[in-house]
Amino acid sequence: MTIDVFGADEQLDGDVPLSTMVALTRAVLEAEGIRGGAEVSLLFVDEPTITELNERFLGKEGPTDVLSFPIEDEPLASGRTPDAGGPGPGEQSEPEAPALLGDVVICPRVAARNAQTGGVSYDDELALLVVHGTLHLLGWDHELDEEAERMEARERALLVAHYSETWTGR
Repeated sequence: MTIDVFGADEQLDGDVPLSTMVALTRAVLEAEGIRGGAEVSLLFVDEPTITELNERFLGKEGPTDVLSFPIEDEPLASGRTPDAGGPGPGEQSEPEAPALLGDVVICPRVAARNAQTGGVSYDDELALLVVHGTLHLLGWDHELDEEAERMEARERALLVAHYSETWTGR
């Protein structure tokens, strides 16, 4: 089984190197120990869409650069009833469904403003947001200072290893 990353550019505000960002997402998942049978959606949307998502799901006003929506439901147990111990003799087991890790939603227009403010290239900013959002899907957080420092260090390491050896970031 493979790691499937479905990328979609649903906006007209900025060019998105979609295949590069999809490959980066896959590389981050692999580097973080995901070995296959996993699915992630990577969506690039316009500012009104990210604003609506930010307000609806996080209760925050205005646009943001990246949102992550991890799928947190435990998969249903498979197998026989009552013991869920697997198929009986002579029975065929169904193929295992891929784990749906979640969605990463990025707004290129906000990314462009961040890049200009931070003095980095637009593509580097998009790459940072892809890595940041993907790490959130995997449970990384930055609520506490120590968590933020660990997450930023991991982002830098992943970007240097899988995006650009000369990535300096913001």
